[in-house]
Amino acid sequence: MKKIGVIGTGNMGTILIEAWLEAKILNPADLIITNRTLSKALVLKEKHPGIKVAESAAEIAEQADFIFLCVKPLQINSLIQGLKQHIKRDQLVISITSPLSVSQLESAVNAPCARFIPSITNRVGSGVSLLSFSESCSKEKVSALFDLASAISAPVIIENDITRVASDIVSCGPAFFSYLAQAFIDAACQTTKIDKETATTLTENMLVGLGELLGKGVYTLPTLQEKVCVKGGITGEGIKVLEAETGEMFHHLFQATHEKFAEDLHEVEKQFGHPY
Repeated sequence: MKKIGVIGTGNMGTILIEAWLEAKILNPADLIITNRTLSKALVLKEKHPGIKVAESAAEIAEQADFIFLCVKPLQINSLIQGLKQHIKRDQLVISITSPLSVSQLESAVNAPCARFIPSITNRVGSGVSLLSFSESCSKEKVSALFDLASAISAPVIIENDITRVASDIVSCGPAFFSYLAQAFIDAACQTTKIDKETATTLTENMLVGLGELLGKGVYTLPTLQEKVCVKGGITGEGIKVLEAETGEMFHHLFQATHEKFAEDLHEVEKQFGHPY
């Protein structure tokens, strides 16, 4: 296995590290990690002895075959300025952030690049991850990164023009639907005598069961609705309310995320001087 370097051990960096270790596609000794606050990286080393903690990002660039940049979009350019003199053409530089394209990243580091957008669901080896590759990526590098992604997710290769909406569904989707589930629970408690603990237990287990039905291919979303929604029944009355009241809610959601994305793209383009 290649040496995997991870710069940034915040939420997503940690999720990737622990998911790979749990899937046993990586051993702790395959990993070299660092973080701006080094104590966060040391916590992972304590939990998974064998992981090497580097004192700087440059040290990772000197030693790793694959370099994962798990930092916020507007932090990447300054990070790269200190890294690029250490990066070599036989390495692969990987960003996990959507507003930075592989061509922008490649123009800055002059090495093969990829983008790997994970989801929190990858922590349990589930859900989708989104991959994009620069033209200079060899088949070997594409295959190796695809294997890493496949160990913890169902990887999908995407083009730039659907990056935001794909990321909304895959990466932001769990938060969006968690919010809806919590609103569902709160409404049940406010309009009936059910207590919050019971409503939460029932809802969480319903969602797990729903995921199992979809994951095993027993039903699709449309057929599932058909099976539960008996004509003239209670579920049908509830669906009528959803049809009437959700309206253009999700249209507005995607409009809002794309507006914010446009702002981020503008800021990243100013930093990199290269179009998305």
